[in-house]
Amino acid sequence: MDPEVLARARAAFDLGEGDLRVTPGPRGAVGQVWRIEVADRVRALKHVLTGPPPAPATVEVELVLARAAAAAGVRLPVSRPGADGQFVVGLPGGGWLRLYDWVDLRRCQPTVDPDALGVLLARLHTVAPAARNEPDGEPPQGWYESPPAADRWDRLAARAVGAGMSWAPRLSAAVATISTLRAALEPTDPDRLRLCHRDLHPENVLTDGTGELVVVDWDDVGPADPVRELATTLVLCFHDGTPDLEAMRRAYAAYGEAGGPARLRSRADFTMVLSGRLNFLHSQVKVALDPTAAPRDRVWAEEEIDEALRTLPTPDLLDAVLDAVGRTPPVGPGRVPLSGR
Repeated sequence: MDPEVLARARAAFDLGEGDLRVTPGPRGAVGQVWRIEVADRVRALKHVLTGPPPAPATVEVELVLARAAAAAGVRLPVSRPGADGQFVVGLPGGGWLRLYDWVDLRRCQPTVDPDALGVLLARLHTVAPAARNEPDGEPPQGWYESPPAADRWDRLAARAVGAGMSWAPRLSAAVATISTLRAALEPTDPDRLRLCHRDLHPENVLTDGTGELVVVDWDDVGPADPVRELATTLVLCFHDGTPDLEAMRRAYAAYGEAGGPARLRSRADFTMVLSGRLNFLHSQVKVALDPTAAPRDRVWAEEEIDEALRTLPTPDLLDAVLDAVGRTPPVGPGRVPLSGR
């Protein structure tokens, strides 16, 4: 770990006296988590490598949802403020830091438990307040419903072929599917927006030593339709190239039984996962093709491209998921579901 960054973290978060024992934890697309031990305390220091720190309003909204979720029974690492009471520490050269309680976590194997995931989602959605705009007052991010246009995919695929990328033929073959998927997208009804996690995938839904699910990485909290977050989570957690439709059905049933309000009805309910995956794939291809990108970032992008192409949803997958959850019995009396239609 960069000694200057560590010194900044120690001063800002009042980590205490004594030797710091620092070991690397998980790495993400834009940051690194470090395990910090000092005396009898163990913390998780998240270092986002580039970009300005989130605004205080953004952090406050995240904490609102995280605290409500924790009160409803969702496990998550506790965020710790700095000595000045702020939860985010900016770095002079760009990037920022946050501190959490350390929780020993591991990825669910082979996949997350469907019943537990359904209950977790229900708890999140039943406490989610209405939120028509981003925390800074701006309209909801286009990332979740506006993927790159068709002509941009054509140009990007041509660049990948010209650069001789090993995955270029797969990207070119996927362009036709991408055009079909774009036809399924529909704008979100503002009246249906709630405060959601917006980044629930297998790297962010983990288990502790007892096997209980723990949700991490709450930095993307903002407005979304719970129906679309439900569809997104089912696809991301139970589709690793081959869909586990029975697991999706079980998670969906558990969600309804636990009081979850959303109901899948049409392809449009997959707008969030389709747009998010396409925007992410597009961004990683651009990194991989950028000769000025850091080698570490390009290697990371290559891995993400391979996974994104392998797990890219298809129209047939969307219909299969709708069919699977359509066989799920409705929730009991008294529930008013949030329907995609």
